[in-house]
Amino acid sequence: MQYHLNGYTYGDPSIAPAGPNHRHPGEQMPAEVDVLVVGTGPAGAVLTAQLAEFPEVSVVTVDRRTEPLARGHADGVACRTVEMFEAFGLADTLVREALWVNETAFWSVEESGNGITRTGLVQDVADGLSEFPHVIVNQARMQELLFDNAKKSPSRHEVDYGWQYVSQLIDETHDYPVEVTLESTREATAGDTRTIRAKYVVGCDGARSAVRKSIGRHLHGDVQNHAWGVLDILVHTDFPDIRKKAVISSEAGSMILIPREGGYLVRMYADMGAVPEDDSEFRNRITVEQVIDQANAILSPYTVDVKDVAWWSVYEVGQRIADGFDNLNDDERAANQPRIFIAGDACHTHSAKAGQGMNVSMQDTFNLGWKLGAVLRGQAHPRLLHTYAEERRVTAQQLIDYDTHWSRMVGSRDSGNPVTPQDVQDQFVRGGKFTAGFATHYQPEFSPLTGTDDHQDLATGYEIGTRFHSAPVIRVADAKPVQLGHVHRADGRWRVYLFADQTGVGAGSTVANWCERMHADANSAINRFTDPGAARDSTFDVYGISQDDHLDVDITDIHELLQPAKGKFGLQDLEKVFSAEKTNGRLLGNIPGLEATQDLYDLRGVDRAKGAVVVVRPDQYIAQVLPLNEFDTFDKYFATYLLDTKVSA
Repeated sequence: MQYHLNGYTYGDPSIAPAGPNHRHPGEQMPAEVDVLVVGTGPAGAVLTAQLAEFPEVSVVTVDRRTEPLARGHADGVACRTVEMFEAFGLADTLVREALWVNETAFWSVEESGNGITRTGLVQDVADGLSEFPHVIVNQARMQELLFDNAKKSPSRHEVDYGWQYVSQLIDETHDYPVEVTLESTREATAGDTRTIRAKYVVGCDGARSAVRKSIGRHLHGDVQNHAWGVLDILVHTDFPDIRKKAVISSEAGSMILIPREGGYLVRMYADMGAVPEDDSEFRNRITVEQVIDQANAILSPYTVDVKDVAWWSVYEVGQRIADGFDNLNDDERAANQPRIFIAGDACHTHSAKAGQGMNVSMQDTFNLGWKLGAVLRGQAHPRLLHTYAEERRVTAQQLIDYDTHWSRMVGSRDSGNPVTPQDVQDQFVRGGKFTAGFATHYQPEFSPLTGTDDHQDLATGYEIGTRFHSAPVIRVADAKPVQLGHVHRADGRWRVYLFADQTGVGAGSTVANWCERMHADANSAINRFTDPGAARDSTFDVYGISQDDHLDVDITDIHELLQPAKGKFGLQDLEKVFSAEKTNGRLLGNIPGLEATQDLYDLRGVDRAKGAVVVVRPDQYIAQVLPLNEFDTFDKYFATYLLDTKVSA
């Protein structure tokens, strides 16, 4: 963490200096705002936290609730989501508080018919997928971390609770084209309305989204007419895997058991059976006692003696997706920019059994947030906003397809086509990359932000369109072992990683030549799209990675693009050059005799003879892999969406 750039700073370094136009506590909601976020669920929390990083962007977040969520709802946090939290500086807190899901147990009916027995035990996340674990944390705590982060940002953002979205009108002749009517939900002012104008509105207001309805979008898909009860409970039990994730199938039905953070607490998803097609009130008649009884029936011969119910609910399994993720029809896109977006459950719904709902919702707005920030700050053309729907609708459909298949396997009672315990376990292993959050692949066929794979052979482990997979390195300036991916902050900047060939990173190297061309050529992307009055790395954050031992890298012989002078004192940033050397166990806890056997080049398939340029989007996805001597493709890529600094925002 660096924070003394413009002078000595004391106190909590996570609290950024307040921006000049931040809203003060208790100050009335403004009449005009850049972005109105509707809803404080996972999607709304990430979007708020991301936009709060940009002091130039004004944001109002509203929710019909009169206070923050306290309990219940989602709890599974995929490895990919923890990586995203690292970009906000929140992963350490999240991982420290969370329960780590290390193994998943599989239970099924004993051949003797005397209840259930364990049929398998599987490592939950395969080795090498991520430096972070799969964890369990209450959705309410996830949201609290993100909103607290927004309060510490230059924007000092706070949520306006007690307001629900009613309607909208769009007038493109106005500087703030979307006029939204809000209605108070607080008891003292219930029914009072007010209007607010915005440049953009994002509906993160759940499956019954008022924003979605106001733009004429509809959810389409299937409901499986099957009910599941969910309990967060404190119990006495003799079930041996109560502190492991467990997938259980018995004659009485199916169950998924999730141990919770903080110890003692456990979540159970219990199969409550088919919902009659002509009985819309079936679910509402199920009581908590019935769910507990069903849990005991499924777990027999084991029992759970429930001492306290922290939260419970009943839901029907259904997989649906919206017919559009913004307010534009296809024939309107060429001449217009979207003004209203929907994200999270507002545009895709599914069961809880794959543990992906909260995670995919957060990735929706992590995708959208940097794009809105770039457009509103005058860095990018508004056509960039079209890529949100292009990328995320495909991802949502992939989630629904997987969830449909997994839900049917877990809840199957089809005697004519039985699903065996081994089938369920095998599918869990096959789907490991998906459930860890790493199946998202922004293919060039549907994502104009993804380059071609012409040079993929230069870095086979950095597949274009996928998330940037971190690896251990040594920071040259101070010999600190770090994860390379952790330099990525949720600040809207592009990361450019220069993996050196065998000439290293010093003067005369191929890396130095790349830096000099980008630095000296007035028409290079770095010069065209970086504001001359801003820090040299304000748009492109460039890093150099050497194959040499860190002791053999001369820190005084590095190009200025990799050691930019910043701030009012022109201080050099010395934390942009790394060594890919084997870390000799230093990232593994300094355990005697434990040594790394591969360096980053081995782990990620980087060509040692040629090196590579890996371009990473602000949301941590790989946009391009290029040779170190290929400049035009790099420049042309950014010219498609970024605005020349000479162009007025």
